[in-house]
Amino acid sequence: MNGQASIQNQVGIWRILAFVLVLGLVMLVFAGRLFLLQIVQGQDWLAKAEDNRTLDVNLEASRGIIYDRNGVILASNVASFNVVLTAANLPDDPGAIQEIFRQLSELIDVPVNQGDLEVDPYVPCFSELGIAQIAEYGISSVPYQQVKIKCDIDQRIAMIIQEKAMDWPGIGIEIQPLREYPTGSLTAAMVGFLGPIPANQEPDFIAQGLVPNRDKVGYAGLELQYQDLLAGRNGLRVVEVDVAGQVLRDIAPTILARAGRSLRLTIDTRLQQATENILINEMDDWNRYFGELRYTSGSVVAINPKTGEILSMVSYPTYENNRMSRLIPAYYYNQLINDPSLPLLNHAVGDVLPVGSVFKLTTGVGALNEGVVTPDQIIETPPKLEVTEKYYANDPGKAREFVDWNKAGFGRLDFVHCMANSSNVCFYKLGGGYQDEIPNGGLGICRLGTYARAMGYGDAPGIRLPDEEGGLVPDPTWKRINQAESWSSGDTYIASVGQGYVLGTPLQVLLSAAVIANDGKLMQPALLQDVLDSEGNVIPMWIDEQGNYVEEPTPGSVQISPFQPVQKWDMTTDPVIQEYGETTIRGCEPTGQTKTVAPWVFKTVQQGMRLAVTIGTLEEPFAGSTITAAGKTGTAEYCDKYANAKNRCIPGNWPTHAWTVVYAPFENPEIAVVAFVYNGGEGSSVAGPIVRRVLEAYFELKAIDAARQGP
Repeated sequence: MNGQASIQNQVGIWRILAFVLVLGLVMLVFAGRLFLLQIVQGQDWLAKAEDNRTLDVNLEASRGIIYDRNGVILASNVASFNVVLTAANLPDDPGAIQEIFRQLSELIDVPVNQGDLEVDPYVPCFSELGIAQIAEYGISSVPYQQVKIKCDIDQRIAMIIQEKAMDWPGIGIEIQPLREYPTGSLTAAMVGFLGPIPANQEPDFIAQGLVPNRDKVGYAGLELQYQDLLAGRNGLRVVEVDVAGQVLRDIAPTILARAGRSLRLTIDTRLQQATENILINEMDDWNRYFGELRYTSGSVVAINPKTGEILSMVSYPTYENNRMSRLIPAYYYNQLINDPSLPLLNHAVGDVLPVGSVFKLTTGVGALNEGVVTPDQIIETPPKLEVTEKYYANDPGKAREFVDWNKAGFGRLDFVHCMANSSNVCFYKLGGGYQDEIPNGGLGICRLGTYARAMGYGDAPGIRLPDEEGGLVPDPTWKRINQAESWSSGDTYIASVGQGYVLGTPLQVLLSAAVIANDGKLMQPALLQDVLDSEGNVIPMWIDEQGNYVEEPTPGSVQISPFQPVQKWDMTTDPVIQEYGETTIRGCEPTGQTKTVAPWVFKTVQQGMRLAVTIGTLEEPFAGSTITAAGKTGTAEYCDKYANAKNRCIPGNWPTHAWTVVYAPFENPEIAVVAFVYNGGEGSSVAGPIVRRVLEAYFELKAIDAARQGP
């Protein structure tokens, strides 16, 4: 029996071998997997384990403050109070939790129960969830991290909640900085506003250390232009956490946040306020006079012509940037972007407009310097000019009339009286020529263009605002490409008086007058006076060729702090005027030669601008004024989609914009001002009184400051 049992219990060798083979394969798989995890992928898994063990806490940097030239705050940071909940710190007793939630609900007006997490996901500050549902999210997702219940509560309520901290475990107050604009709409067009990090730019801002859904960035104005300076640098705290996310200890030295740099501007808020009031009051007076809302938008800019410092910059209508501080209300933003008067646009630098007769300053400088006219030459100025408009040299052409704004004409005028009276016919002749009186086609479009660019037209002025535009100085090539037809002699006539295709911004018009006031020197316009550290000390700052802000000069960099007047060129010494051969079908053909402008040319144009105030188009607005000003008016015909919609684009009777640009004192200019009123009619009637009052406000403020300083 024992022998038989022994035989029956024997296992076949093949079974043993199969078992060993399977066991070996299993062990081999485990060994291979172990080798893969610990050797091949060991560093990756170690890093992941380290990530699970550590938490990077981003420390928010305070944003820099924006001041005017006198220290008035234009943008600052104020405390915002958020009610937060830490789920892990809530009491163990569900009844106690419900009692805390009930009392908190009565205090902050948030329901205890509302919504469903599966339907309404939790979004900090914006979720329509009850306190219990927010707590549920905290328990399941981040038990040891704060989650927001309600944001930006009243400070009194926040203090009550802080006082109840011992009785309400798990409930607390988080203090966050909030952007505030004390001057609001007065400076919104320049200062701009903040908004959340755009989704399509998240990678770039994350690389800069910013946190989406928490940090805000510039959306417009200086807040956008100087985002890198104002934002500072966020800090970093690296901590060890347990599996539930509870902080155990710091495991690396904390990198402290660096506060953003502050900006001091060249703007005087007092003059800014006075200028805005003057513009609005003038438009309101005329609207009451007409009994309808005829004037709705405009811009006024003041500059120191010798330094380029912008003293005030009003764009109207504007918007209230404080309404964007907490969030950007969709209804308000849509209202702004759908408003035909474009309140979000800085009209002073971004509105490209027909400039009208203020452009005669450019035509006058070019005509005198090119010998098209002499100062004492007499020019006939009948009510209208009839010429044969030609599109090419042998074109027989057809007759076309070019009328003067003065239907009676001005008779016989020399150059300075042409300028003083803003005679259209005179400048038609200077720009396009007329028979033997102004032979050889006058100044011509090519030479007119080079003088325009030298006086600030054609390119963005470089004031460093995100919405600045360069306008348009047309030439035959531009017209052939964009209008699919050749340049005509008639195009030159109307360009000579700032009509047709010529376009510019209020800032460019101002610069063209500032060049004349400054005897031919074009200064770089500037809004930024200084960059400051957190203690108010001036930081030397440059901008390099790549657009980065650096605190040490590099090749090609430009200093932006402290403010140093930058002369772009002096037309009397720098050869910035191109010389041209004949205009051909290919357009303007430069000879490669350049030249300067004779100093007497600017003196002569200055005399014409002074006469405009004493006996010319600005005589009435400046009647009785003790300010020795010089200036030029402009009435620019236009036809845009809004005028078209009202059937106002009637040939020969188009609507007009109002312009006036002046500087003072005439003997030693220290301020130049441009005023523009959309659909404002004659420049002397609407814009003229505005610039006079702005000059008066400036000199009154100057007298006040001098009196305060004492002898």
